[in-house]
Amino acid sequence: MSATHDPAGPGAGRPLLDNPRADRVKAVRALAGRPARVRHGQFLVEGPQAVRELVLEDAAHVRDLYLTEAAADRYEEILAAARAAGVRTHLATPAVLDAMSPDAQHVLAVAQPRAVELEAVLAGSPRLVAVLSRVRDPGNAGAVIRAADAAGADAVVLTAESVDVHNPKVVRSTAGSLFHLPVVTGVTLADAVAALRSGGLAVLAADGAGEHDLDDLLDVAGQGSTPGLAVATGSTATPGSAPATPGSAAVVPRSAATPDLARPTAWVFGNEAWGLPDADRTLADAAVRVPIRGRAESLNLATAATVCLYASSRAQR
Repeated sequence: MSATHDPAGPGAGRPLLDNPRADRVKAVRALAGRPARVRHGQFLVEGPQAVRELVLEDAAHVRDLYLTEAAADRYEEILAAARAAGVRTHLATPAVLDAMSPDAQHVLAVAQPRAVELEAVLAGSPRLVAVLSRVRDPGNAGAVIRAADAAGADAVVLTAESVDVHNPKVVRSTAGSLFHLPVVTGVTLADAVAALRSGGLAVLAADGAGEHDLDDLLDVAGQGSTPGLAVATGSTATPGSAPATPGSAAVVPRSAATPDLARPTAWVFGNEAWGLPDADRTLADAAVRVPIRGRAESLNLATAATVCLYASSRAQR
């Protein structure tokens, strides 16, 4: 037997969903898999933080909102925003929400994807864009989208061979940032690089063996015509220069090809396991490495991307 709950607004007077084996519950749960997402053109948004940002930023694409009565009381602002936007809201028992998703903390939305074209992004004259090429790990992809949002990036691009941006783990990992900035999907890396370059952005590949050191580029960002770059040295010398004394500064010639982080930039980040293949790396204007000061072998993708994006954000202030 169904109970009822009668909040003002959408969903008022509807029966409390209390059957965890109902077809509706099964249909929602199926959206955790890509086939159902593609077939229905819908995806899951799980947890109060992500659902809050979805409702506030993109209510027009919310298909349904599901909460327990306790969650509706606890997150009144989500329910209020949903009411104001006319979102269909359903109250359900904890067993039903758990059956729909064990990761939703009893707050779940079904949404329709936004169609975002790269041409529309470029029309806004972006200054900072993150490009993920063949990034397969959902947690990494979501973390980079979140970092891009935090660093003030204008967009994120996921190439066609990357993870589905609507994979539930990707959505959760963005912590709502998926709904804060445009995310372009389904393009090839070559097409993305060509479009971004034609839009006036320099294209930099993040690579552990890159010819440019990120810290060195930050030191001269915005100095355009600076003829040389002074870097602190130990007892090493720059090739072709006089031997350096310990602790002295050697001048590293700056060529016209030295990237300027103060100008509009698109960063390209490669796969978690193998990075960027040579063919992909050569599409960029330059390859940049994040310096490793300690004994760590490398940084993971999301951490390296955060460092690079914040370097550009700082240089562009």
